[in-house]
Amino acid sequence: MLTKLTIRNFKRLQDVEIPLDQAVVFIGPNNSGKTTALQALALWEIGLRAWLAERGGKASPEKRPGVTINRKDLIALPVPAANLLWSDLHVRESKDRKTRNIRVEIIVEGQTGEITWKSGFEFDYTSNEALICRPVRKSEYAEKPVNQAVFTEVPEVLLKPENRMRICYLPPMSGLAAVEPKVEQGRIDVLLGEGQTAQVLRNLCHIAFTSRPEVWKGIHEQMESLFGLILNEPEYVEQRGEIVLTYEERGKTLDISSAGRGAQQTLLLLAYMGANPGSVLLLDEPDAHLEILRQRQIYNKLVELAVQHNSQIIAASHSEVVLNEAANRNTVVAFVGKPHELTAGKTAQVLKSLREIGFDQYYQAEQTGWVLYLEDSTDLPILRAFALKLGHEAVDYLKTPYVHYVGTNLPQKARNHFFGIKEAKPDLVGVALFDRIYNALQPHQDLLELMWKKREIENYFCKRDVLLKFATQSNAVDGSLFEHALQPRRIQVMGEEIDKLSTALETLGKASPWSDDIKATDEFFDPLFANYSRQLGIPLCLRKSGYSALVEFLSKEEIDPEVTEKLDAIVAIAKRVQSSSP
Repeated sequence: MLTKLTIRNFKRLQDVEIPLDQAVVFIGPNNSGKTTALQALALWEIGLRAWLAERGGKASPEKRPGVTINRKDLIALPVPAANLLWSDLHVRESKDRKTRNIRVEIIVEGQTGEITWKSGFEFDYTSNEALICRPVRKSEYAEKPVNQAVFTEVPEVLLKPENRMRICYLPPMSGLAAVEPKVEQGRIDVLLGEGQTAQVLRNLCHIAFTSRPEVWKGIHEQMESLFGLILNEPEYVEQRGEIVLTYEERGKTLDISSAGRGAQQTLLLLAYMGANPGSVLLLDEPDAHLEILRQRQIYNKLVELAVQHNSQIIAASHSEVVLNEAANRNTVVAFVGKPHELTAGKTAQVLKSLREIGFDQYYQAEQTGWVLYLEDSTDLPILRAFALKLGHEAVDYLKTPYVHYVGTNLPQKARNHFFGIKEAKPDLVGVALFDRIYNALQPHQDLLELMWKKREIENYFCKRDVLLKFATQSNAVDGSLFEHALQPRRIQVMGEEIDKLSTALETLGKASPWSDDIKATDEFFDPLFANYSRQLGIPLCLRKSGYSALVEFLSKEEIDPEVTEKLDAIVAIAKRVQSSSP
């Protein structure tokens, strides 16, 4: 089993250490380095195999050591030019008026039986078509030229082929072809490295069926249990050089290309594991194309099968479901800042708290450092619309904030969530913005509690002239086009419906539509737009989810200064994270 990965100067990872385990999930935003880490493991294995093949199993490097690896042999990480493997494409640097190569270094630690070992390889750029590979040099010789350096040895345990776990890289599922020729293992590896996973799905199933019948039986049972698909035996049609795979569903025989993408993705994962027992499986987004329930089921099944097949799983994922499953039972490495184990050093009480709240919430807090609490998901686009209209700097902070919707106007729910996460992330700060409530808010230096003076945020653009301007537009908010000649009719209908609803509210003893005390959404906007659309004979032109569009019809001068105050407070909290960052 591999236990640790160290990477230097490889693609977007310059100097990182990543813990590994029997099952590991890499979690992080796009372009954070998750796939790069998987590819680093694949490159390390390429280096190990190239070195042992060239040196005939010799552990100690000779004078001026190095074996050449052709760019085309990098099947698990295909690149058009070898320098694309280097961080920022920097392959050389000048120091003390001398130019030297910048080395990519990949060091892997592991355990085989009772033997722990450490093996590293360094890679020198020679041209866009080739690179030189050798064992990493001893630390005291890091700055020495190659001909003066002393290098580490390949651990003796890795000299025996039976002790080396094969590293297999599997990108997410792509479109499945109608016809799939039979190909050899080398070609399968090339196509997988290129991301053409769907070009070898039938081949992987055929390998599992012919070489491990008991594994194929398990795949058959799983696909029927999960998707109701009864797989037929993969068939090699020699006359056409093709592999055919069909399944039965509701009494009909269909080609596997007719199955849903989620079923195909699951079959790919099961077949891949079955065809590669005793391997380190690098799975890039194994949850792709799977809905939430299936994500949980498939992840748990993969972990279970890995133990059965004596395999190790290292997966990169974006799934909150997979994160929460893995954090409770396996190792999760967060690619936020430097990659680090998500729960390393956390006490049992903190872990309990995170399980109740959700590890995905903690992960988001790590990413941003601050959290915004709102009652409803419609509040955020309204805040964005106000910030945009005012030209307020809050626009940048509201683009992709860590926002948690409490679903109620009870401050205690926000407090419970905030202080639960804060146990695991002590430097977390936040701001909670509530509709008007009558309970006193609690001051806290790290959680700023605020409320609107008016009944709710929608009251700040609930104005007659705003609604008439909306009706004046030649384009409805939903994108439907109205004839210009109908504009007077729309304005007339909007005015009439406003008056009718105002009278009705007065009759019922409720607050005026323009009052600070009316619940603008439920008591005014919702019935108004329903009546307005019905009178015009059109589909509902504006729903609650789109009320933020009404902000556009306010002038800057009409916006209540309180809105700016709230935006200022949000920015102040967000900037506290920036000022405390190293």
